[in-house]
Amino acid sequence: MNAWRWIGGAVVLAAAAAALFASTRPVALGTVAVVEGPLVQTLVFSGRVAAPVRVELGATVTGRVLEVAVREGDEAKAGDVLARLESAELQAQASQAQVALRLAEARLAGQREVGVPTADAALEQAIATLEAAQREARRNRELFERGYVAQARIDETDRAVRIAQAQLESARAAQRANAGGGTERAQAQLRVDEARAALGLAQARLAQARIVAPADGRVVSRTVDPGQIVQPGRALFVFAPRGATQLVGQADEKFLSQLALGQPARVLADAFPQRPFDARVTRIAPGVDAQRGTVEVKFDVPEPPPFLREDMTLSMQVATGRSERALTLPAIAVVGPGLDAHVRRIEDGRVVERPVRTGLRTLERVEIVDGLRAGDAVLADPFAAEPGARARPARDGEAVAATRPGAGAPGASSGAGAAAVLPGTPAGGR
Repeated sequence: MNAWRWIGGAVVLAAAAAALFASTRPVALGTVAVVEGPLVQTLVFSGRVAAPVRVELGATVTGRVLEVAVREGDEAKAGDVLARLESAELQAQASQAQVALRLAEARLAGQREVGVPTADAALEQAIATLEAAQREARRNRELFERGYVAQARIDETDRAVRIAQAQLESARAAQRANAGGGTERAQAQLRVDEARAALGLAQARLAQARIVAPADGRVVSRTVDPGQIVQPGRALFVFAPRGATQLVGQADEKFLSQLALGQPARVLADAFPQRPFDARVTRIAPGVDAQRGTVEVKFDVPEPPPFLREDMTLSMQVATGRSERALTLPAIAVVGPGLDAHVRRIEDGRVVERPVRTGLRTLERVEIVDGLRAGDAVLADPFAAEPGARARPARDGEAVAATRPGAGAPGASSGAGAAAVLPGTPAGGR
């Protein structure tokens, strides 16, 4: 009987010893090492393709539409006719103005070819007449002094001199009027200018009977058909001039500090997910949309793909930070952001918590700016054991302790604005 008691006591003591040993035996925990390599922090948000300008085109004169030369979606070059109005009356007015211009030009040419020489000849004749009258007057005065002619003869020759002088002044005035800066020449030139302006006006009105593309671009919409009567002020076409392709996205305002002009972006169209292309941030709106809490970001596309269409939905991944030699850990191994981050390590056989300072983040990796060195090992799952617990690094292939129940997901408070990596984009860390 006593033997059985001794045996039972020994079993109890052995069980207690085994339990005590198990409770003090180090737990095998998985670890990851700090590695050095390139890291790219990205921010992803949605956007769309925006036409730089949309122009409404319409008629500037009232008329009946004779022809519509384009359909919605058609490409057009600068000056291509989009629609024509009936223009017979306008054409007749332009022809009439052309005839009036030719007549005015003929009069100006006649004034130069006939008026100027005639005035010059009349002036020379008036000078000669005056000189002859003056010679006759002097001779008659000599004869009068000798008593050969009467006073009446002197009076007659003096009157002839005065008439010749008046004729000379008139010839000089006519010559000045027909000269380059004279009034006759100026009037003839003004008639030409007036006729030319009238022709330009008639041709402008005639040109208004055609609605043309203002630049290379595409017809977005059309609201006119042949036979319609159109009036000024009514939009007949919406036209998108060809220019630099521009993308517009809406980023959450909490990521505003990460955005900067010139940052590269990788873009995917929802309709063509396997064909990413590059863009660059060119404008960040100075204000925030108060209702949505977003900031408008615009991008230029150096080489736009041919499948882009206005208002097409896009996903944009902007590279907001890059480090070529970053010390990184898997994001799940780091708890908390920035200056409040920490990791758990095994030191002297026990789990300890060490603060670290983090930098760039992606969904997969976190940059360690301070607190660790390359090669340092930390717990792959910081919630697998509490600080102070006995632990050791697990060997290859060895089972590791499971995360304690109820532990929150590590790294859930990253708050760095990183996002999933688009196809064709580096994962951002090693």
